[in-house]
Amino acid sequence: MRVVGQIPHPYVKITVFSYQLKYTVKMEMGQVEQTYKIRNSDKVKDVSDLSALIDDELINECIDHFTLMFNSMNAAFKRLGEKKDAEEKLAAQAQSE
Repeated sequence: MRVVGQIPHPYVKITVFSYQLKYTVKMEMGQVEQTYKIRNSDKVKDVSDLSALIDDELINECIDHFTLMFNSMNAAFKRLGEKKDAEEKLAAQAQSE
């Protein structure tokens, strides 16, 4: 897979890869990423066609998905912290008995 282009955006890093008659469009924002695989076709022949496909509406929807992904990960870290706190509390109680 090789990088064949980038689509400029102020908040989302968008990289286009090519491999075996397919394009992979990777969108990154912070610690999360989304990947779309698109077949080379009559409608999508090159990076300029992909730039037209990856319009503001799609990017904004991706940003909404990124927000959901961030929230899910933050919630998971919170649950992990609560589990660790509970385990430490139980360990402390067991030691004091």
